[in-house]
Amino acid sequence: MSEHATVLDVRGLKQHFTSGFGKTKTVVKAVDGIDFSIKRGQTFGLVGESGCGKTTTGRTIIRLYKPTDGEVYFNGDLISGKLSKEERLKVTQGIQMVFQDPISSLNPRMTVKEIIGEGLVINKLVKNDAELTQRVVDIIRLVGLQEDHITRYPHEFSGGQRQRIGIARVLISNPSLIIADEPISALDVSIQAQVLNLLNGLKKQLGLTILFIAHDLSVVKYFSDYVAVMYNGKIVESGYPATLYANPVHPYTRALLSAIPIPDPAYEKGRGYVTYDPSVHDYTNDEPVMHDLGGEHFVYLSESELGKYVK
Repeated sequence: MSEHATVLDVRGLKQHFTSGFGKTKTVVKAVDGIDFSIKRGQTFGLVGESGCGKTTTGRTIIRLYKPTDGEVYFNGDLISGKLSKEERLKVTQGIQMVFQDPISSLNPRMTVKEIIGEGLVINKLVKNDAELTQRVVDIIRLVGLQEDHITRYPHEFSGGQRQRIGIARVLISNPSLIIADEPISALDVSIQAQVLNLLNGLKKQLGLTILFIAHDLSVVKYFSDYVAVMYNGKIVESGYPATLYANPVHPYTRALLSAIPIPDPAYEKGRGYVTYDPSVHDYTNDEPVMHDLGGEHFVYLSESELGKYVK
């Protein structure tokens, strides 16, 4: 398979939830028709504020939610529809997720060995306990933990160590795609850099493809090869970090970038912040579409807004 082959291709993905009953019944459009693709070996950053649909997108891709509409292709195969037992196994092994909270995502009654090796045992990928132990030891060392850690329980570790266990659990099945759902937001600032550097090193060492979900634009810039900005269930702008950060077009992207703190107290005291007001858009007669600005830079605006915002 080509080095730059598309690992994940999302087309028109929608995930709507219904709440209430009868006349009070409402539909929440958590994800409302998004398109993107991730090439092999690429880190794709999906960024936006809480509630914009980032996590729902990741959970729909990994089939924790059944999509309302749209298609998801993994290594060229459609995985958003009904799958056979063999196809489902291929997806569950090929796509793995690092969850946001390392405390709640680890079973407190299982040892590290049981947590990391559970997928191997369920899918009968090891012949005996000795092989299972060796596989777990190898992967635990890869993420910076020690061999004797495999007999301990999650409560005996720090937050950063728990997240390393979560990463080890993901890596042991040798996935083609990792969905990292805000993997550092629940950690201390001093530990965040360690986990990011670990993921970056593993990406280079193992050739990982990563969908990196986050709300911190400064982290996404450091970690991602390509960035998509999400707001209210839609991708409003996407591009390479150098382009997107130097020349943001959509007013929501500009507002997010203005909130990144600068390590200069004098500058911070005097600078202004951009506040995004969605009411500035009037789409009654002129519907927004995704415009190609060149250089794989795309923005979601109406035709009349394009001339106003694009410099």
